[in-house]
Amino acid sequence: MANHDLILGQSHNLRLSQNQQLILGHDHNLGVSQNHDLELGQAHEHHLGMGHDHELDLGHHNDHELGLEQSQDDEGEVGHGYGHENSLGMDRKPEQGGHELVLTSQNHELDLSENNELIVSENHELDDNLELTVVQEQEMGLESVQDLTIEQSQLIVYSPVIQARSLSIAPNFELAVGQEFPDVFSCRRALRDTAIALHFEMQTIKSDKTRFTAKCASEGCPWRIHAAKLPGVPTFTIRTIHESHICGGISHLGHQQASVQWVANSVEQRLKENPNYRPKEILEEIHRVHGITLSYKQAWRGKERIMAAMRGSFEEGYRLLPQYCDQVKRTNPGSIASVYGNLADNCFQRLFISFQASIYGFLNACRPLLGLDRTFLKSKYLGTLFLATGFDGDGALFPLAFGVVDEENDENWMWFLSELHNLLEINTENMPRLTILSDRQKGIVDGVEANFPTAFHGFCMRHLSESFRKEFNDTMLFNLLWEAAHALTVIEFEAKILEIEEISQDAAYWIRRIPPRLWATAYFEGTRFGHLTANIIESLNTWILEASGLPIIQMVECIRRQLMTWFNERRETSMQWTSILVPSAERRVAEALERARTYQVLRANEAEFEVISHEGTNIVDIRNRCCLCRGWQLYGLPCAHAVAALLSCRQNVHRFTESCFTVATYRKTYSQTIHPIPDKTLWTELSDGDPSSNTNLEVVINPPKSLRPPGRPRKKRVRAEDRGRVKRVVHCSRCNQTGHFRTTCAAPI
Repeated sequence: MANHDLILGQSHNLRLSQNQQLILGHDHNLGVSQNHDLELGQAHEHHLGMGHDHELDLGHHNDHELGLEQSQDDEGEVGHGYGHENSLGMDRKPEQGGHELVLTSQNHELDLSENNELIVSENHELDDNLELTVVQEQEMGLESVQDLTIEQSQLIVYSPVIQARSLSIAPNFELAVGQEFPDVFSCRRALRDTAIALHFEMQTIKSDKTRFTAKCASEGCPWRIHAAKLPGVPTFTIRTIHESHICGGISHLGHQQASVQWVANSVEQRLKENPNYRPKEILEEIHRVHGITLSYKQAWRGKERIMAAMRGSFEEGYRLLPQYCDQVKRTNPGSIASVYGNLADNCFQRLFISFQASIYGFLNACRPLLGLDRTFLKSKYLGTLFLATGFDGDGALFPLAFGVVDEENDENWMWFLSELHNLLEINTENMPRLTILSDRQKGIVDGVEANFPTAFHGFCMRHLSESFRKEFNDTMLFNLLWEAAHALTVIEFEAKILEIEEISQDAAYWIRRIPPRLWATAYFEGTRFGHLTANIIESLNTWILEASGLPIIQMVECIRRQLMTWFNERRETSMQWTSILVPSAERRVAEALERARTYQVLRANEAEFEVISHEGTNIVDIRNRCCLCRGWQLYGLPCAHAVAALLSCRQNVHRFTESCFTVATYRKTYSQTIHPIPDKTLWTELSDGDPSSNTNLEVVINPPKSLRPPGRPRKKRVRAEDRGRVKRVVHCSRCNQTGHFRTTCAAPI
């Protein structure tokens, strides 16, 4: 090898960092013209040719450097520190002789920094024998600072190469001729990401399976790119890149290439980690990272696209319902899971599910009290979720069964209550005499009468009170209604109704139209244990409303997982209790004991007592577990009068409580387990290996015909701070009544 020069113009330095080798063959001149430095780091090996003329000229003052530095770059990018789009040609012929650079390692970054440094860095650790070699009449010349301009500076990789690695362009969004992509979609994505990262918009000229051509969307900008498919393989490669951008980039806040799919790709990983990632947070992150301002709708649609890919489509959910029901019965033996479609077109009509653990807990340990409620689905297709919920000994909700129907009507309520009756009848010899609470709409009333003729069916006070509030927007009247509902005796109830009548005769008339035996504690014939409301949806609204917007199988799985978690948590919690009664019952008994200490007790016989207090005199019968105040009968726990009587005859108060309030019964409530259901990808395999599986794979359930109207559904929640808040009572100066203003007064003069 002869006459190979590495020539640096004015003010350049040659710097070598760790374990790098600069090898020059014989008769190589390392010429540094005036005022240049050659800086060598520690532990570097510098091999100059043997016994030949190697000139090392050191000048003074100037600090331009040629640096070989080892660095870690996750992207393996090739970039220029000047901040404009210069490209690195992989297979371009040199336009001017004598200024050539051979880079022989893969994933190196070639960079011209602000202080005119030429840096080659590697994505991985350099081997000891990794070399920068100057061969075959190749020179890299930077003759002067005046010649190193943005337009004139060109970095060229020229063959032959010594190292087996090749220079690759990683996504710092610099594009190069010869750069390859696995397919046309990857090519389009890379160009789109580059346009967004470098803040210019791109206009597609041609795009098909074999070629892609685009130009800068700014008028007058000459930038243009063309990519084409390689023959015989799906690989796309960049063939030409014309000119550089002179447009200065976009000046507005949006971006033409920031599509919904781009938004989806940008936040996919974040949504997998946190499905509750909100569109507002997506907007903030995209603006912070990319400097782009998008509309809320774009962020919402991008999130929905990823969520659909993660959870499956709404249509697939209905199609897989028969297989899902089979998996419920396979993994949770004794459970009921049935799906029904329209006979004419197999469109979804009804779904009923009740887990064996819930059935066992309700029949063997819960109070004989059921609440019925419903909520509308917020998903792509219309529908209604029915819920039948019991109450455990500690007063918590205990979902027994739930169903999904295409629409709420009398026929579907009749079907749901029929399914509920069948599951109770199958699993018990003696059907319990239930107390049922609901909003008493016609479909529910007819269904209860047909399927539970002996049940006590009362109003859920939440529905009744909300109807009253809408009719009479008066907080004082509203509170008096609740006090009347809680009154234990007929005398107390009538006193509250008279108070309401004094304020508004219309309100009193509205209340008297509803038979008190359906809602008032003093008249109610069933046993509600103090529960005046079913309160199901309001109590579950922290998660049930979110679940109602999912595809149907995902929604059912959300409910199942919540039940499974509740059963486990409550089972484990109860194992820590050392008392006889559950905590809420222990507190009520403790309060009754405190009040009973001041009462005077007179005994009539072995079972009957007269209890005298500052409130008056009450008669207690411990044999029949009743008190004249009716507290013992209504709540299932001894009232203060009963506690005083029991203490006087040295009886154990805990022995006179209903069994559902004991810790032993509570543990029995949650003794069974709701088991997980495997992923849908395994259903076919598991069903094939299970002889008890009776899935008819030919049954296909189509989505219901009723689609939701367009637009984002509104989610109404009752905030915790609003519950029980006393609102300001308004007063009419015209008629002296409350509940309205003078401007809206309709009273006759």
